[in-house]
Amino acid sequence: MALQFTDQTAKEAIESGKVVVIDFWATWCGPCMKLGPVVEELAEKYADKAVIGKLNIDENDEVVAENSIRSIPTVLYFKDGKVADRSVGLVSLADLEAKLLPLL
Repeated sequence: MALQFTDQTAKEAIESGKVVVIDFWATWCGPCMKLGPVVEELAEKYADKAVIGKLNIDENDEVVAENSIRSIPTVLYFKDGKVADRSVGLVSLADLEAKLLPLL
């Protein structure tokens, strides 16, 4: 199950140095709602290898601003505390995995 990040928990996860995947979304965003189940599937598949979750941009703005999120859905991939890759828009599980696997 994908975590529900807040600004605080997202920062803690990123600073841990682990591989972290954050889906930036909002309830009013149609493509975000379609991407949600895909992120959930990714989280279940790689739960033991990466920290994977979602961050609602309407409830948390610090991590959004720090990472210059301009459009949603955006998925950021962090490794060693830094952004290693990103996906923008509605993407497939295969697309998410293609960006995640090289970081593991």
